[in-house]
Amino acid sequence: MKIKNWYSGGKPWVIAGPCSAETEEQLLETVEQLVKNGFTTIRAGVWKPRTRPNSFEGVGKVAFPWIKKAKSLHPHIQFAIEVASAEHVELALKNDIDILWVGARTTVNPFNVQEIAEAVRGVKDKPILVKNPINPDLALWMGALERFDAVGIEKLGAIHRGFSTYQESIYRNIPLWQIPIELKSRYPELLLINDPSHIAGKRDLLFEIAQKAMDLQYDGLIIESHRSPDDAWSDAAQQLTPNALKEMLSHIKIREKSFPNKDFKNELEGIRDQIDETDKELLEVLSRRLELVKKVGQYKKDKNVAIFQLERWNKIIENRPLWGKKLNLDAEFVKSIYQDIHDESIRIQTDIYNNEE
Repeated sequence: MKIKNWYSGGKPWVIAGPCSAETEEQLLETVEQLVKNGFTTIRAGVWKPRTRPNSFEGVGKVAFPWIKKAKSLHPHIQFAIEVASAEHVELALKNDIDILWVGARTTVNPFNVQEIAEAVRGVKDKPILVKNPINPDLALWMGALERFDAVGIEKLGAIHRGFSTYQESIYRNIPLWQIPIELKSRYPELLLINDPSHIAGKRDLLFEIAQKAMDLQYDGLIIESHRSPDDAWSDAAQQLTPNALKEMLSHIKIREKSFPNKDFKNELEGIRDQIDETDKELLEVLSRRLELVKKVGQYKKDKNVAIFQLERWNKIIENRPLWGKKLNLDAEFVKSIYQDIHDESIRIQTDIYNNEE
């Protein structure tokens, strides 16, 4: 997949607007307030794929005349909407929608993605933005992007909106930052936009998520903004007024992409050299630990003992975070490390059991 850096505007590129286009009055007033605050790329949900029935699913195609009127009042603005089928694409193109995005619930289904890709085949002038799938699956996200690349879409981008897991979290959707970072590392020229609204699920977390996205060199933000958020027909808790959105973004710090001066770079390189040496030591220690795991595995096999020992695992998962805490290490971080080590230990011992020699 050959990704081009097609976006030439300022950073961050902010796409702002209501979760849903609810009424003509609501949309026009929200757009008016957004434009007054300097926002020129507007999002608005026409169709809303909901997890459960009987939730507001958007007003549908009746919103297009409202959007057309908003664009006539503000000729310099662009509109972005979500599409989930070939029919949606056809109506969006017919009504001169500027930007299309594919939602998380659509990205999970390659058949749906392919249907949309075929519907936009040959469309050269409109950006197509693909949200991450609901479940944390990088290959599924990449596959969706590849389908649009295969039909000739040149203005391609990705939206990181977080992932649904069974983990307890303060977030509506857990960010799992390592997944979009890996996507960006594979496709450095890919436009990457963060969706703080759907990650946060509530207003008081929006700033920290948006700031972290900027710290990680994201290209833009897509944020829900409504004239009267508490009265919104969908996702009320995570929307901001246009004034509040502008105020929040005014506090965002944009980091330097490269090192500002030679002395700073040299000092940083010295610290990184120390990190490299420490990493070598870490890997040597880890290798020694896994060699001991092999000995344990062979001993269990010789004595015909089960690989998984619950009592031992409970002891490890209980006391290692406590050891880590004494070293100023986060308990959840330590747990996650030992979960990975345990998974690898099970794999190693399983290989030993399967080896009949």
